[in-house]
Amino acid sequence: MFDEDDLAEISKRREEWEEETLRPSLERGERQDRFATVSNHEVDRLYTPADLDVDFLDDIGFPGAEPFTRGVYPTMYRGRTWTMRQFAGFGTAEETNERFHYLIDEGQTGLSTAFDMPSLMGLDSDDPMSIGEVGNEGVAVDTLRDMEILFDGIDIGEVSTSFTINPSAAVIYAMYIALADQQGVPRDEIRGTLQNDMLKEYIAQKEWVIPPRPAVSVVTDTIEFAVDETPNFYPVSVSGYHIREAGSTAAQEAAFTLADGFAYVEDCLDRGLDVDEFAPLLSFFFNSHNSIFEEIAKFRAARRIYARVMDDWYGAEDAAAKRLKFHTQTAGQSLTAQQPLNNIVRVTIQALAGVLGGTQSLHTNSFDEALALPSEKAVRVALRTQQIIADESGAADIVDPLGGSFAIEKLTNEMEAEIMAYITEIREMGDGSVREGVFDGIEGGYFHREIQDASYEYQQRVETGEEVVVGVNKYTIEEDTSLEIHSVDEATQDRQLERLARVKDERDDEAVASTLAALEDAIDEGENVMPWIVDAVKAYATMGEIMQVFEDHYGSYSEEAAPA
Repeated sequence: MFDEDDLAEISKRREEWEEETLRPSLERGERQDRFATVSNHEVDRLYTPADLDVDFLDDIGFPGAEPFTRGVYPTMYRGRTWTMRQFAGFGTAEETNERFHYLIDEGQTGLSTAFDMPSLMGLDSDDPMSIGEVGNEGVAVDTLRDMEILFDGIDIGEVSTSFTINPSAAVIYAMYIALADQQGVPRDEIRGTLQNDMLKEYIAQKEWVIPPRPAVSVVTDTIEFAVDETPNFYPVSVSGYHIREAGSTAAQEAAFTLADGFAYVEDCLDRGLDVDEFAPLLSFFFNSHNSIFEEIAKFRAARRIYARVMDDWYGAEDAAAKRLKFHTQTAGQSLTAQQPLNNIVRVTIQALAGVLGGTQSLHTNSFDEALALPSEKAVRVALRTQQIIADESGAADIVDPLGGSFAIEKLTNEMEAEIMAYITEIREMGDGSVREGVFDGIEGGYFHREIQDASYEYQQRVETGEEVVVGVNKYTIEEDTSLEIHSVDEATQDRQLERLARVKDERDDEAVASTLAALEDAIDEGENVMPWIVDAVKAYATMGEIMQVFEDHYGSYSEEAAPA
């Protein structure tokens, strides 16, 4: 963006400034600490055009045009505000349905569903392993009947819904499709996102039923089915959020997430799918942490890398297949139980980073989440945070407002280089295949070691005070700052078990057995399993019964200790 003579003159003037202006200031005692991001990436005092190595048209360009550094749409939030999704789910379907209606009434523009641990793990509420966990950290969903109640009074043809679930994601997807059929909503009109990212489970979150390779095959089944049946519904949200929550750096989060995404692309290509048809249905999910400029740079670098790799490695031609569209959630790991109202400020900064970084949808955490399930008051504050950013701050009025900033462009370049170094290493581990490299990294403990080392290093900085956490290791207070917290009714489990028993008593057992047998045959024959799962849920087969078919066929999975 500057010619060589300009850059030489800028460098010369900087040297003069450092000698004549900066050095006297430092000698007067200005603090000279090391300044670094949450990821421990050291940042300079000052950035100038001499720090940049970019071609404006090739590397930065314009929003809505390759390489999408500045955003995936030309008008971004001037055309449409990001989707505001507040995570909601607790107790029974009735209770969560009430929260859904509350959020819609408060101005939320998309629903986001949290499930309890038994549902996440593909277990029914009456399974012995479910005792004490039913409805505790999300809503309990055993059968299509729960899904019907969950969306009672909600037209799913008018609302976009996100489902945060992975091992049993195909079953929840099937239930939503069955619900659309019930409501008379054409399948090609339902909108939403299924998390359904199994690779990140083996890397970070640790929720699984069957081994990695068949689990990825089921993910590909959902993608293939979505292309034909639900083209406005994203069948997978490749999720770096949980990788970051496990302790990774920002660069590791983006690199491992993109690698997982490319692994799914390769699996779909091996299935014979057209990259320009399925890739537009891939979405991503990132964390937004406290270091605002690092996060903005991460989002911009990830978009640029994705566009170039999808073109160069996988032959994507349609621009829609090269757009990295993503949801952002503020960093749960950053929230503190000490002085919990401080979390409102943290969440605001993190949300602003997501907006300035060009996210397509956003969840803002509630200030009391380090203590319990969010209360209605805390959820409203979190939603209002997004609304104030959208309507009062002006941050959404300019497309990529920090584009061209010397600091942001330098950090974006540095982030891109670090991310690509990881992706290249993973690809080399797989002898030219990112997918095989990811499988090898899971089996060999590569991802675990990288994240563990980063997490340990961060904790050491917190304990020494190098990393300041306000209210925890600095600016602490003695008085009680506890809050009135939301809790789940102890009778929740009993109510859920009663409904499940009633459904089992009223359903056609022969129809259930027939659909489960058909699903087993489809697995044996290597067919796409989604149509058979839809048939099973329509017969009111339970989550556990359907998932047991997969476990009986593929076996369960246990993680082995990673070699040191």
